[in-house]
Amino acid sequence: MKKSLIVLVFLSIGYGTSYGQQSAQFSQYMFNTLFYNPAYAGVEGVTTITAFHRTQWAGYQPTTGDIGGGINTQVISLNTPILKLRSGFGLHVVNDRIGPLTNQEAQASFAYHLGVGQGKLSLGVRVGAFSQTIDFDQYRWVDPDDRLRRAGRDSQMRPDFSAGVFYRARQFYAGIGFKHLVDTQFNLGGIDTLNNPLQNHMTVMGGFDYEPTYKLRLTPSFLVQSDLNTFSFDIGVMATYDDTMWGGLSYRQQESIIGMIGYSFFKEKSLKLGYAFDYTVVAPEAKATASHEIMVSYSLPVSSGGEKKIIRTPRFRQ
Repeated sequence: MKKSLIVLVFLSIGYGTSYGQQSAQFSQYMFNTLFYNPAYAGVEGVTTITAFHRTQWAGYQPTTGDIGGGINTQVISLNTPILKLRSGFGLHVVNDRIGPLTNQEAQASFAYHLGVGQGKLSLGVRVGAFSQTIDFDQYRWVDPDDRLRRAGRDSQMRPDFSAGVFYRARQFYAGIGFKHLVDTQFNLGGIDTLNNPLQNHMTVMGGFDYEPTYKLRLTPSFLVQSDLNTFSFDIGVMATYDDTMWGGLSYRQQESIIGMIGYSFFKEKSLKLGYAFDYTVVAPEAKATASHEIMVSYSLPVSSGGEKKIIRTPRFRQ
């Protein structure tokens, strides 16, 4: 029984206290700020719809057979300002499949904006639901007659709450967010000895823009994530040319080197398409060499409030 219990604990919780199992991981975090911090809602002043798909450790196969596999994650978000209230609203849904365990969440964010110095200080909160589903048929049991053995699927949903602070200036941004502030426990399969709590998570992120030329912008950035016991960080730099195309490199602690490319379409640069490739450099034999991530983002045209748009041309200007 002890051996099967150990197998079940390892497969259900994965990294133990690591935040990675409960908080989905993204390489293009700079385009997914709302996911990490509710205070980002409406900060940019435009309505944006963003979608991500991530295949982590593509082609991974466990040594125990064909059960399980790599990690697949999808997220869709809506981020919009509420200008009359000096605030913003955000909504995102997440589907994160990790072998036999699937985490799903639906979250709504609200942020209030204050003018501070030359920038905008935003205070945000988030409420929503976090769901876990486990497929017991994907487990390989050491003892087929173990009393802890289960079959089929089990799902549980719990409330969730987050909060954060975010500051945005023209060439600088920084924020800190706290996720899973509600004390939540999951005991899938009715096994009380396998309680899987939602760990408190802290996320710190920041970056700044440096423009060596009129059309070239360099943006170093970082992301630090912690469950208040362990932590991980991403650090990198992005180069953007003419607000149209970008490319960059980053490093994830004890994990991988990441390359990113992207392009903005249309005259208003409203449609963005990005791709990230992770190359595993730490313990690739226990994972898989490559991870892939695709990002699509569309920003709605800024409303002029019903007034006619004034078009100025140099020909008629003094």
